[in-house]
Amino acid sequence: MATLFKDVLMLDGGGERAKRGHLLISKGRIAQVLDVGETPPGADKVVAGHGRMAVLPGFVNAHTHAAMTLLRGLGEEAPLMEWLQKKIWPVEEKLTSDYIYWGTLSAILEMLACGTTCFADMYFEMDRVAEAALQSGIRAALCRGITAGPPGKVQRSLKENLELAERWHGREGLLTVQLGPHAPYTVPVEDMETIVGTARERGLGVHFHFLETEWELNYIRDELKMDPERYLEAMGLLSTPGTVLAHAVWLDPSSAERLDLSHVTLVHNPCSNLKLGSGVMPLQSWLGRDVGLVLGTDGASSNNRLDIWEEMRTAALLHKGVGRDPTCVPALDVLRMATYEGARAFGFTRKGMIREGWVADLVLVDLDRPHYIGADEENLAMYVVYAGSSADVVGTMVNGKWLYRGGDYPTLDSREVVQKAREAREAITR
Repeated sequence: MATLFKDVLMLDGGGERAKRGHLLISKGRIAQVLDVGETPPGADKVVAGHGRMAVLPGFVNAHTHAAMTLLRGLGEEAPLMEWLQKKIWPVEEKLTSDYIYWGTLSAILEMLACGTTCFADMYFEMDRVAEAALQSGIRAALCRGITAGPPGKVQRSLKENLELAERWHGREGLLTVQLGPHAPYTVPVEDMETIVGTARERGLGVHFHFLETEWELNYIRDELKMDPERYLEAMGLLSTPGTVLAHAVWLDPSSAERLDLSHVTLVHNPCSNLKLGSGVMPLQSWLGRDVGLVLGTDGASSNNRLDIWEEMRTAALLHKGVGRDPTCVPALDVLRMATYEGARAFGFTRKGMIREGWVADLVLVDLDRPHYIGADEENLAMYVVYAGSSADVVGTMVNGKWLYRGGDYPTLDSREVVQKAREAREAITR
């Protein structure tokens, strides 16, 4: 079945301006991109834009813990370690496989409504997360969070992560799997070496929390007797098929002059880092260096939203203020971070641009609203990032299939998901 977007503004992070024209989707891919003056082809379904609809690549939430929707609101306004140790970890012990399944589906409802077509998730009971992703039709990059604990815990978790990869990596073209050591302070050095070495042997990426707080920076220096650069080298994190470092708030951008970071991606989570008081990643100093840069929300219990559109606006504005430079972190850069770069970081190819032959993971945006008056091909990126919001999303498509359209979820029973998630929340907070 083919879908034609007729007379729309098409915008991605690959060019300086939007393009007004027609977009034909067929067999899950972008079949044709035509100028507005060209005669559009026939299609089974036609979405008439009249020049007041925009089509963007689907957003990628490059770091989250989806089922933590069930923990939203717990331990508010506390520092990271206090928040984790006193509020989050004790409640997480009550989570069951079913609770995680429904919590993940609840997160997917939120993300689809915000235009997210792919999310990168680190948690546990990840088979259920994979099931939830496939049921909804959303794309996902999955890893089993690995932490130390009683003897044998790391080994058991690593085994689960490898089994996850065997079962789900590449499934239906929607899923990829990475190994998920949690953080330097929760995974001993010898275990990190084993996990990263295994990732290299199996051809898997690594998704890892790194330097979220200044406390963690001091831990690496004082307890592990290394600086962050030495840690990355010694653990082998620079030589995996792809290493994704979530947060990197306290990683010095000058390290790019001494290290080969070409296989490394940094996930900027501005709203979570601000809310937890962790600091501000120096994004403006990373731009232009040979390192991947993407955006994430972190979990709903620390953000508290799963709205990647809000992360775009925050990232673009925050660094202008911190650096006192209105030209740093341009709107097109953050749009590219939230789309193409996010997909690339987790092994999804030919996604994140509006080009013929590329996968049709797309977001439909209503421009017929007061805050888009004056938007055109030249300035649409600025309108989207600075004036727009996820409230403008009227459709989210993965592989050319609607997963969200005008408030409805064609692949999910949203009422059931919300009810089951509510029941799970009540059970874990009794």
